[in-house]
Amino acid sequence: MDCSSYSTYCYRCDDFVVNDTKLGLVQKVREHLQNLENSAFTADRHRKRKLLENSTLNSKLLKVNGSTTAICATGLRNLGNTCFMNAILQSLSNIEQFCCYFKELPAVELRNGKTAGRRTYHTRSQGDNNVSLVEEFRKTLCALWQGSQTAFSPESLFYVVWKIMPNFRGYQQQDAHEFMRYLLDHLHLELQGGFNGVSRSAILQENSTLSASNKCCINGASTVVTAIFGGILQNEVNCLICGTESRKFDPFLDLSLDIPSQFRSKRSKNQENGPVCSLRDCLRSFTDLEELDETELYMCHKCKKKQKSTKKFWIQKLPKVLCLHLKRFHWTAYLRNKVDTYVEFPLRGLDMKCYLLEPENSGPESCLYDLAAVVVHHGSGVGSGHYTAYATHEGRWFHFNDSTVTLTDEETVVKAKAYILFYVERQAKAGSDKL
Repeated sequence: MDCSSYSTYCYRCDDFVVNDTKLGLVQKVREHLQNLENSAFTADRHRKRKLLENSTLNSKLLKVNGSTTAICATGLRNLGNTCFMNAILQSLSNIEQFCCYFKELPAVELRNGKTAGRRTYHTRSQGDNNVSLVEEFRKTLCALWQGSQTAFSPESLFYVVWKIMPNFRGYQQQDAHEFMRYLLDHLHLELQGGFNGVSRSAILQENSTLSASNKCCINGASTVVTAIFGGILQNEVNCLICGTESRKFDPFLDLSLDIPSQFRSKRSKNQENGPVCSLRDCLRSFTDLEELDETELYMCHKCKKKQKSTKKFWIQKLPKVLCLHLKRFHWTAYLRNKVDTYVEFPLRGLDMKCYLLEPENSGPESCLYDLAAVVVHHGSGVGSGHYTAYATHEGRWFHFNDSTVTLTDEETVVKAKAYILFYVERQAKAGSDKL
């Protein structure tokens, strides 16, 4: 039972259920939990009053330049192995241009007059299709930086995720990168078609800073998703027999980077067996010329048969927010293993110029990126472990661990074994630090 909404989940049915026992035991549990919640709320109110009377600082206060400042960040409740979702939401909430766009959208009322204000117990079998991922995503982002010291429960968003993303139904641990891709793709699709009477053109007009020149179309018309995360790769394939060259342009929302095999035994930064793997090593491995093996023979149109070939990626257009996914999970014959190698990454000045197809056409600052957020997977396997996130907000770094939010420092962040890195394009007025 969810202790916030009191919805009851049946593992055998793999669904929320609304029926009760003949003796009404489920309702009795709900009433008992509600009484506990009310008594806990009263006790908490007395405790806070006492703290104020004694002028002592609670855990949400810190000292900055001699004055007391409140931490404005809000945590997200874990609804049952939903740390993968929480880490992604907290990361996206700290990408300012992306977050502000959704927060400025007009609110959409999804309930009708009969159910307004009434607690509902959701079930997937109700056939309710009147859901909006964009609206629930907007509500969640609005709740995260309102300064509340009580963790926000993203149950309404999770309910919509269950409705439109069947892969994430239930309470099993999921892959954070896979969830991020599904989330961005579905936000993009919903924004393209409009939602709840708000047309896509009206939505796009909300943010005039997203000019047409900065948009990258993926699966149709551009939206804020592709305008901020969208880039373009050039895939160059050369036949080794006749020399025929084939070029193809592929849009992307993130880049998945292999950790080079020579670094896979090095688990910590201080380990002495060889050099430390860096993000540059992973990017170089992604863009280096590669000879395709026998299972990936290229169909050469000149030779008119499959031939050995080489492949190379160039970045034709960089996005405003560069999302880099380190491929830490790989399949063996029987299971999916984790690559626990430490990868060194810069907090500032990631220079992407050398990976561009036409670097001479880019400005001196347009290829520099500063880190905005990091998602970390703790544990040994994709189906287990725990996800947390680090993100910077107004010059301070925070660690988001579900409902707990703590201030941290740069030294702690750079030691993290990153799984997903979010880099934001540096503005021209910034400094000139480089990787």
